[in-house]
Order: sequence, then structure tokens, then C-alpha cells
Amino acid sequence: MRSEPSAARHGDRRLSWWRWSLPLLLAAVIAVALSVGEGGWNADIVWQLRLPRVLAGVGVGALLAQAGLAMQILLRNPLADPYVLGASGGAGLGAIIALLLGAAMWLGSVMGAGAALFALLLMGRRIMASRDDEASAQLILIGAMLAAMAGALSTLLLTLVPDQQLRGAMFWLVGNLSGATHGPELCALAGLGSVWLLWRQRRYDRLLLGSEAAWLLGEPVARARLELVLLAALATGASVAVAGAVGFVGLVVPQALRLLGLQRMHDQAWAAPLAGAALVVAADTLARGVAMPYELPVGAVTALVGAPVFILMLRRAR
Repeated sequence: MRSEPSAARHGDRRLSWWRWSLPLLLAAVIAVALSVGEGGWNADIVWQLRLPRVLAGVGVGALLAQAGLAMQILLRNPLADPYVLGASGGAGLGAIIALLLGAAMWLGSVMGAGAALFALLLMGRRIMASRDDEASAQLILIGAMLAAMAGALSTLLLTLVPDQQLRGAMFWLVGNLSGATHGPELCALAGLGSVWLLWRQRRYDRLLLGSEAAWLLGEPVARARLELVLLAALATGASVAVAGAVGFVGLVVPQALRLLGLQRMHDQAWAAPLAGAALVVAADTLARGVAMPYELPVGAVTALVGAPVFILMLRRAR
């Protein structure tokens, strides 16, 4: 049997390995993404077309991974995800309403994600008083119903979208980075999110022990939950406003990192954005390179990866 000191050293070596390998993985994925496409390494094509798209993919992946991490801390359930809990659907609905009203899509997206998450907490306010495991399962069911409602309303509102914008709107609803901008802003927002998670790491680690344990340790549970809702709403809304509803990133990334041994918030806060960014950029590269000159929606590619993982996790949870 391995002694405790040797096991601790093995864990430290594994964490150290991931600390330098994840940035290298992201750099390699970005290099491949910048080279895929007609024209090769043409400077104008890389600088004007591919680099903004890659930066947007980095920001979207990082924010979605942070949103998923925040929701999993909030509900203490590895199956929690903005896509599953209705935040992505609410963001998409808000963006469509903003499009019809002529308002800024990013504002409608953020407000839609926030409204969906606050509706989740409002409808489940009595459930939150029950045991953590029971509250988590019931809130996920409520979130799934909210996601279904948001999807139905989005489909109905799409009938009001002008024909010349309908195809783009449909493509956007399943995730699309074609022509995406604001990549630097998204990356900066993800950086601020990581700083916040690192600053609050002790509070969120204690919250993962359970609401009663966190309260006994002196943590303001209600305030911590509100912080996580706001973080998830802002991250989800910003990413959906740029790339549409890219699903399953927030579900897969934090859970995969836990399986690799990155359990504490101190490690997840920086590793989740890097892994999420690498996943979305790799999926987008595959989406635009596998059937050139046609492009597949990046959300469909991430769903093809995330859905089987989700099913396996459900079977394991049962």
C-alpha cells in the first residue's frame, strides 16, 4: 500500500504536470486553428479572419467552463451546467428578443441568462432549504423545464425574424463562431472571473462541503450563492451573445478536471478556463475543417462530445 507521504508527492507531481501542460495544450490548439483553412499561413488571412475567431473561441470556452464550475459549486452536483439549467436557453431567448427590438444582443443575452437563473432560484427557494442532495436534483429538474420553455419560446419568436436573417439566427442558436468578434474582451472577462474565483476559493471550497458546514465555518451561504449566480449569468450571457448556445462545455470541463485530480478551487479556477478554451477552439477547428468549404455549427460538435459524457455520468450517478 502506498504511504501517505508518497501519495501526496505523487499528487503534487501530477498537479505540477497539469499546470504546465494545459497552457501548452491551449497554445498547440491555437496554432493548429490558425493554420487550418484555405490560404495556409497567409498573414492577411490569419490576422484579419482567423485570429479574431480563435480569440473569440478562447473567450467563449473559458467563460462557459467558469459558468459550469460556478453552477456545480452552487448545486454541489457535477451534472449542473448552464445549458442544462436553462441559462443558455434564457440567454438565447433574450438575444432573440433584443434582435427583434433592435437592441444590443449582448445586453439581451446577459439579461436572459440572469433572468433564467434567478427564476430557477425563485422557483426553488423552498427546495433550497432542504438537504443539499435533494435540492440539487430538484433544481436540475426545474432548470431542465426552464430550458425547454426557453427553447420553445425561441422557436416561436424565430417566426418573426425576417427571412434574410432566419438562417443566421438558426445557425447561431446551435453555436457559431463565424464572424465572431470581441475576443479580447471575452478573454479579459474570463481573466477577471478567474481572479474572482481565486480570491473566493476558500469560501467556495467550504460551500462544496454543504450549506450547513459552510455556515458553521462562518461563510455567508446566501451571499456566496448569489455571487455564483451572478458569475454564471454574466459568463453565460457574454458567451452566448458572441457565439450562440454552445452546449456541454461547462458540464464536461470541470468534471474532466476532477477526474484528472484537480479538485480544489485553487486549481480549478485557472485550469477550467484553459481547458474550456482548448475544447471550444478545437471543436471550432474541426467544425470548419472537416467539410471545407462548408462549416458545421460548433455547438453541434461540442454536443457530440458532451452528450455521451453526460449519459455516462447519469449512469454513474444512478
